[in-house]
Amino acid sequence: MLAVIGTVPDPSFPLTYGSARLKDGVLEVAGMSVPIGRGTPALAAAAVAAAERLCCGDVFVFLVGDVGRGDGSRVLYRFLAENLSRFSFDVMVFHYLQPDVDWHNKVLFAVDAMPRRPVLIADAGFMYAAKMSGQASAYDIFTPDIGEMAFLADERAPHPFYTRGFILHDTLSVPELVARAYAHDDAPRLLVVKGETDHIAEAGRIVATVREPIWEAMEAIGGTGDTLTGILGALCASGKDPLDACRTAALTNRWIGRLARPTPATQVAELIPAIPDALEQGHKSVGSEDMGG
Repeated sequence: MLAVIGTVPDPSFPLTYGSARLKDGVLEVAGMSVPIGRGTPALAAAAVAAAERLCCGDVFVFLVGDVGRGDGSRVLYRFLAENLSRFSFDVMVFHYLQPDVDWHNKVLFAVDAMPRRPVLIADAGFMYAAKMSGQASAYDIFTPDIGEMAFLADERAPHPFYTRGFILHDTLSVPELVARAYAHDDAPRLLVVKGETDHIAEAGRIVATVREPIWEAMEAIGGTGDTLTGILGALCASGKDPLDACRTAALTNRWIGRLARPTPATQVAELIPAIPDALEQGHKSVGSEDMGG
């Protein structure tokens, strides 16, 4: 089973957890309806759509409201630290949580106490906390965009705001940023660096790049990076090798654009129905992407 952990931008939204489903364009979890906007709701919705197509079981979602103050995130951190040992998941995707090193480490200790260790994927705020705590290598996959990759590459930066200028993505290439992150143990085994060209790295080396298909309007739609991470989680939960899952997820996310044909005004929720067919195309396209050296 796949678990997705994150927040929604509603301070009144209570701690909610349970199996998720899609109904009439809305994500439903434990009787709560969650609009599919960018962020964790988009990631969870993409994971549900992909998991249904892959027949890999339910997607179990942990959500809480937080608008950046951290109060909701701390409620969820505490719940996970105290209760994860009674759950069993194949894959866990950690997403938007206010970065907190102490609470992150408590959650990681709780993961170690689970009946079996799941594949661990992190993005957004939780990825920041993993890097800030010095525990990046405890994860299996990070899915940064190019700006987040610059933060991972700066061994001194305590927060993305403080990434040093000479490390910023307009100064160093993706391979250089990747090499820096691995040199200081600030990356997991696998990276999917999302961008105009997606770069997939393993153990410090770019092993694949994904450039096609291109649908330019996808760049203007908030949440398309989140959908890639949700699809990746479902692929890993289906039993796919993590490296192959990274390639397939990057291709699938691009095929969503080709199939849905969005405009810059399209909302991410409108892309979710294209995921099943995009997965078919993504699987067919694996092997045709450029291989790094």
